[in-house]
Amino acid sequence: MSNITIRLPSTRRTQNQYETGNSYLVTPGDVITEDTDYMRGHGTYCTGDADDRLYSSVAGVVERINKLICVRALKSRYTGEVGDIVVGRVKEVQQKRWKIETNSRLDSILQLSSVNLPGGELRRRSATDELNMRSYLNEGDLISAEVQQVNVDGILSLHTRSLRYGKLSQGCLVIVSPSLIKRRKNHIHNLSCGASIILANNGYIWIYTTQHSSQTEEGDGGFIISNESIPIEDREIICRLRNCIKCLAKRSVVLYDTSILYAYEASTSYKVKQLLDDEVCDEIVNKTIYLLQQANVGNNEY
Repeated sequence: MSNITIRLPSTRRTQNQYETGNSYLVTPGDVITEDTDYMRGHGTYCTGDADDRLYSSVAGVVERINKLICVRALKSRYTGEVGDIVVGRVKEVQQKRWKIETNSRLDSILQLSSVNLPGGELRRRSATDELNMRSYLNEGDLISAEVQQVNVDGILSLHTRSLRYGKLSQGCLVIVSPSLIKRRKNHIHNLSCGASIILANNGYIWIYTTQHSSQTEEGDGGFIISNESIPIEDREIICRLRNCIKCLAKRSVVLYDTSILYAYEASTSYKVKQLLDDEVCDEIVNKTIYLLQQANVGNNEY
């Protein structure tokens, strides 16, 4: 006879939680507050009529800014901010601009005037440059860029004027939730294990070998791609980092250079393909969390 799980009914919370000043989780349809003094923000709605209660429209954490109440969704598309580093894929070549897919609600825009020309020269873009746009970036190319402006309609305007950004060469792309990427001053790291990584704010993580990290520092404008063969040792490092990131993301551990390095060190006793096993994945994540606790760098975010 199989086991039967019985769940007893419980009363939903309807009182105003802001009397204690604590945030809490809500699901769609939950009553957030019955106080009419609060303003309705993102993730909330009210039915109108004689009902003055404020309801949640998404599953997330209730936040309050003065008299404004909003619900921050636990899982959502990337919402860009000025200065964010993003990794995206060229979706379409249009007139004097590229349309970039960056895991946001709307496709981002990269203007022809917002990129470095080959050779790093600074001049006005001509009709010849517009005709040669596909020789710079074509459909399907991966690029790294910085958010220059967030338009009123939510479309992100990108730029690659710095030699740190441009077309991405050989490497591995890992897609995780944007909420797992910890905001830091620097999101491009040369790891001690022999690989480099771009922890983009939009949840796209690019892993590549360190020997290809200097290809955009030679005045090529970030468009020249190196097709040199990558040694098998470097490929194994990239694959191990990829599997470690997948393990951390699966257990909702915040991703930044320190947590990834700790996970990499904890995985060295296993083969790369063993990191796909759930038991090995749990052991690596537990070791990573322990190391973060010992180093006091986790800040209770794991």
